[in-house]
Amino acid sequence: MAKVYARRVTIAAGSAAALVCTLALSCQSAQAAPPSPPDAATARTYLTQIKEQAEGPQDGYSRDKFPHWIDQGNNCNTREVVLKRDGTDVQQDGGCAAVSGKWVSAYDGATWTQPADLDIDHVVPLSEAWKSGAAQWTTERRKELANDLTHSQLIAVTDNVNQEKGDKDPAKWLPPKASYHCEYARMWVWVKHEYGMTADSAEKAALKKILDGC
Repeated sequence: MAKVYARRVTIAAGSAAALVCTLALSCQSAQAAPPSPPDAATARTYLTQIKEQAEGPQDGYSRDKFPHWIDQGNNCNTREVVLKRDGTDVQQDGGCAAVSGKWVSAYDGATWTQPADLDIDHVVPLSEAWKSGAAQWTTERRKELANDLTHSQLIAVTDNVNQEKGDKDPAKWLPPKASYHCEYARMWVWVKHEYGMTADSAEKAALKKILDGC
């Protein structure tokens, strides 16, 4: 029988008071603003707690093993929730699909008004997660990662920038916008720490260098 991963978490909702809920995937739809990663000092501590280990093999990996863009409630899927969350003046069709709005991609600073120009990036790519421990997880656990609105795992960014990133870790790729590197490293470390993923030596060294300069 698959395990149910439930825990108590604090969800940031813009300037509103923090909301504490028992996490099931449907609970995540209450997220009203992108979650803020821990500060640099906390991220540095988290980084030391992430097990250093060479990446595992890609064998057996498939995005289908990380069920994503699931229904988050009211027939709105995860992509639609993130587009609404990360944009301003977002106009939707009769359902949840965004048809227009304004999005500023944190990775490169570009501004977009059409949702087709945006990808929803998994900050820790699913392939990277697979090689960092997720190959041994249950499907439910992988689904949680792929649709996680509680931690800094999902963000709307320029599509071709996301495609350039692919499944690279921070030792091989960083956002073009240098001023975002500290935030990105904090986001990456938070997700890997939360899910108990490993990191290889080059990845940890790159993250440490960034966080030491924050």
